[in-house]
Amino acid sequence: MSTGPQLVRPTTPPERNWVPLAIAAGVVVTIVVVLILVFGRGPSGPTVTPVNAPLDAYAANLPISNLQMSQSSNLAGNQLTYIDGHIANTGNRTVTGVTVQVLFYNFNHQVTQNETQAMRLIRMRQPYVDVEPVSAAPIRPGQSADFRLIFETVAQDWDNDYPQVRIVKVETK
Repeated sequence: MSTGPQLVRPTTPPERNWVPLAIAAGVVVTIVVVLILVFGRGPSGPTVTPVNAPLDAYAANLPISNLQMSQSSNLAGNQLTYIDGHIANTGNRTVTGVTVQVLFYNFNHQVTQNETQAMRLIRMRQPYVDVEPVSAAPIRPGQSADFRLIFETVAQDWDNDYPQVRIVKVETK
């Protein structure tokens, strides 16, 4: 009786292709590094400037007017507070950046929230308000612009009156 073909097993294991495993490990390491960089710092909170900090010398040339406040909720259910206004450049230099200090007061006329942020200019209003840094649309001498400040939180004991907006830093060219 003749037997059919027999299977011959190799005595050495097949060589493993490590390239896909190395690529997958590289992708995982990259994702972990990105997540650490993005979320690893934790919430930094608002920037605070001392209440008695001096105003920028050029601030006298940047009158702020027509302040209006509004609030809305975002998709996460948090309430955002907006301060819109108008800023004019009555000086002789082009303004490329404005940092403001916003002081919210309580019913006892004490500062209940002190937040410092870069002013952002309103780029367009329709179909929604879009803002950009002052450096993207510098304010030349004699020009003016509308701006918006955005607050993710406002102190619970805020008196709901307009906060004080102070210009603490101006960048010019």
